[in-house]
Amino acid sequence: MFLIFSQFHLFCQKSNLTYHPFYGNIREFPIYIEYLLGEKHTSLKSARSALVYPMSKNIKIYDSEKSNKPALEEIKEIFRFKDLIIQLIRRDIVTRYKRSSLGILWTMLNPLGTMIIMSVVFSRMFDMRGAYPAFIITNLIAWNFFAQTTAATLANMIWGSDLFQRIYLPRTALVLSTIGTGIINILFSLVPLAIIYLFTKTPIQETILLLPIAILFLAAFALGFSLILSAFVVFFPDVSEMYPIVLTAWMYLTPIIYPEEMIADVLNGWVLRLNPLYHLIGFFRMIIFDGVYPTTQEFTIALVFSFGTLIVGWIFFTRQAQKFAYYV
Repeated sequence: MFLIFSQFHLFCQKSNLTYHPFYGNIREFPIYIEYLLGEKHTSLKSARSALVYPMSKNIKIYDSEKSNKPALEEIKEIFRFKDLIIQLIRRDIVTRYKRSSLGILWTMLNPLGTMIIMSVVFSRMFDMRGAYPAFIITNLIAWNFFAQTTAATLANMIWGSDLFQRIYLPRTALVLSTIGTGIINILFSLVPLAIIYLFTKTPIQETILLLPIAILFLAAFALGFSLILSAFVVFFPDVSEMYPIVLTAWMYLTPIIYPEEMIADVLNGWVLRLNPLYHLIGFFRMIIFDGVYPTTQEFTIALVFSFGTLIVGWIFFTRQAQKFAYYV
């Protein structure tokens, strides 16, 4: 057997072939053995093709320089690696609560505890004593989804930067898995929201049926913004240190803990009009807390902000992703 493999190695050298057992098809190897043993029906040409053809057939060569449409190709890769993304979502959920006694309950207790504190502090100030707990927890659930997913995206990009140099995976996989984890968390957060609505006797209207659309808008905007943020953090690591400050300022500029009338006249209302989260969280609150259907204009604005940011973020990220390996 050693003699056969030695001659096999010489055959590859003389024929200018490169063979690796992980790349070639082991079922084709007997064709070469037949040629080596002098079988009449086996020629040198068939022996060569038995080694070269399987390798060229099974190996996909990825060349980023030949990628003309990285945004579309990234979508195809996401479908190819969908099982990996599901496993990353599972890993995020399991590792986050692995050593916690309450586990997934923290997803429900977090907005509940924040709501209680803010209700005690601000309910008298804003003269919303009866409805304020339902008002604040509705806004907090939407805000926490955005803030937690975007912050976690930065951490995942830094954590997973070594993977870009070791193995091939879609660059958007880490961001998509973070958004997927956030969607699961926001669904669990609806449990304390329902409890508070029942406790405060806040009616739930039929407009709640639009909740999947509101979550979709939030997820699309968070994904697009996370992609832009992730691309910047690879080239400028200081972004991860500055982002918590930006989040704090953004929260206080968005009507989350106070009614929107308080800053409606600041800069003639442009502070609110140019704030995407004002429209998206307002859409979320409108169908749950206010119990009214959004107008065509409100629906269109939320749609443009969410999916417009997603399209811009996806194109920007996929164009810059080819350079990540040189900076991480």
